[in-house]
Amino acid sequence: MKIFAIGMNYAAHNQELHGTLKRPDEPVIFTKADSAILNQGKPFFVPDHLGRIDYETELVVRICRLGKNIPERFAHRYYDALTIGIDFTARDLQKKASEAGQPWTICKGFDGSAAIGEWIPKEKLLIDPDAPCSQSGLQSLHFHLDIQTEEDRQQGREGKTVQEGCTSDMLYNVDEIIAYISRFFTLKTGDLLYTGTPAGVGPVHIGDRLEGWLEQRQVLAFNCK
Repeated sequence: MKIFAIGMNYAAHNQELHGTLKRPDEPVIFTKADSAILNQGKPFFVPDHLGRIDYETELVVRICRLGKNIPERFAHRYYDALTIGIDFTARDLQKKASEAGQPWTICKGFDGSAAIGEWIPKEKLLIDPDAPCSQSGLQSLHFHLDIQTEEDRQQGREGKTVQEGCTSDMLYNVDEIIAYISRFFTLKTGDLLYTGTPAGVGPVHIGDRLEGWLEQRQVLAFNCK
C-alpha cells in the first residue's frame, strides 16, 4: 500500500503558512510510509522528540483498481470510498527542511502521522458516483475537525470546531490529482490519497480528542496521548 499526499492544495492554507495564494504549477506530491497509518479509534501518541505537531484535516480517497497513465476523464473509476484523515506534521522540522531545500520525509511520514477514519462508499455520498468529480458532487463536500481538550472535558464542555473545508476550494481536484500521480506511479488497489488541507491547522496536545466529520457523518474519532 502506498500513501500519497498533496501539499498546498487550498489557497487559504497556502497563505497562512507561505504567505501566498498562488496555485502551484503542478500538484505538490509527497508520500508517507505504510507505518504512518493510524487506524480509526486508535490513540495518537504525540512524539516528544519532534517539536510542535500540527493537525491537518483532509478528505482521503481510496484507490480501488490498478492504473497507470490514467486520463483525467476516467479517473473517477479508480476510487470507491472516501473518509477524513489527519496528516500530522512535525511543523518545526518541516520549516527547517523547507528552508534547507530538503524533503519532508521525516516531518510528514513518521509513525502514526496518517490518521484515517471510517470509509464511506462513494455511492452513499455522491450524487452520481459514476461521473467525473465535476458532475458527481465530489466538488461540494464539506468536512470539519472538532477538538475537545482535556480542560474541556473537566469542565463538561463540548469540543470546538477548529478547521473546516469544502472540496470546491481545492486547487487541484481529485480527478486531476489521480491523473497526475499515475503518470509517475502505478496506482494499486488499497493505495490512499490525502487530498490537502484547508486553512486552520494548529498544534495538538496530550489529552486532546479529535473528531472528524464528512458532511453530517462523524467518521473519525481518537485521543492524543
